[in-house]
Amino acid sequence: MITAKARAVDGPDKPFRAAEIKRRDLDLHDVLIEIKYAGICHSDIHTAHGEWGPVNYPLVPGHEIAGIVSEVGAEVTKYKAGDRVGVGCMVDSCGECENCRKGEEQYCLKGNIQTYAGVDKYGEPTQGGYSTHIVVQEEFVLRIPDSIELDAAAPLLCAGITTYSPLNHWEAGPGKKVAVVGMGGLGHMAVKIAHAMGAEVTVLSQTLNKKEDGLRFGADHYFATSDPETFKKLAGTFDLIINTVSAKIDIDAYFSLLTLDGTLVNVGAPAEPLSVNVFSLIGHRRSFAGSMIGGIRETQEMLDFCAKHNIVPKIEVITADQIDDAYERVLASDVKYRFVIDISTM
Repeated sequence: MITAKARAVDGPDKPFRAAEIKRRDLDLHDVLIEIKYAGICHSDIHTAHGEWGPVNYPLVPGHEIAGIVSEVGAEVTKYKAGDRVGVGCMVDSCGECENCRKGEEQYCLKGNIQTYAGVDKYGEPTQGGYSTHIVVQEEFVLRIPDSIELDAAAPLLCAGITTYSPLNHWEAGPGKKVAVVGMGGLGHMAVKIAHAMGAEVTVLSQTLNKKEDGLRFGADHYFATSDPETFKKLAGTFDLIINTVSAKIDIDAYFSLLTLDGTLVNVGAPAEPLSVNVFSLIGHRRSFAGSMIGGIRETQEMLDFCAKHNIVPKIEVITADQIDDAYERVLASDVKYRFVIDISTM
């Protein structure tokens, strides 16, 4: 067994503490990764706080992982020591169901194995990227293009693919009007990616505080949702709306902004249910959809797309001892736009 230094939390209201965790010995197709950077995702906070259901504590979160291959199993063919790699939200799936065969492992019919707060095929709880090392089977390891720095690459493994996948699936591009709700870690990536795809991009944020950033990231328009005139002015405008907000909002108000056959896709995952008035949908044949990360093939495609278009998240690098403060700042919307932990500070 391999010992890794980590930061763990022991309960919903507990602070992070220094810990040591065990990583399994390498199986034939396993890759040992020395983690250099780990992004902080809102999902980490929801899970650490027990907001999405029971958690098997102690918990080491983190599913935005960037690092270097240290060692590979005897039958690994895709990677070698020294390669720059990443790991996202899942580390395994059944590989046999219809969805897995299509390259949509995130929708594995038997349930994919989450990078943390899951149980692996050996029956052991999974622990995430707030640690110095992780062992992952090679099919769930991503290659990070040389042009993307490792600290900036980390958030792409969740925030990047979570927004790329629905924009790709619903064919954002030239001639499409796309709105992004929220200008946080997910939202700012959605703006950059939708712009690179060629869509006309509008940000819908509670205030205009981040307007300058939004326009610099590629938005064509920026509106404050706290202004009632916004919903009147933009009624029936958008082909696609990506809702990145992880909080309860008046979803019906946003449906009114869709054009005929328009779709609103939720990628934010609030702990509370969202209420929907069906008349908001049937009047203009609108659709309400959800999207959860992407498969391994699409995630690699996203990384290559970001490299080609020079897309990286705006990050703030922190030490391991600053995780609790970072969580508080995320909840207060006091981050531009993604915290990334320097794992060398473990």
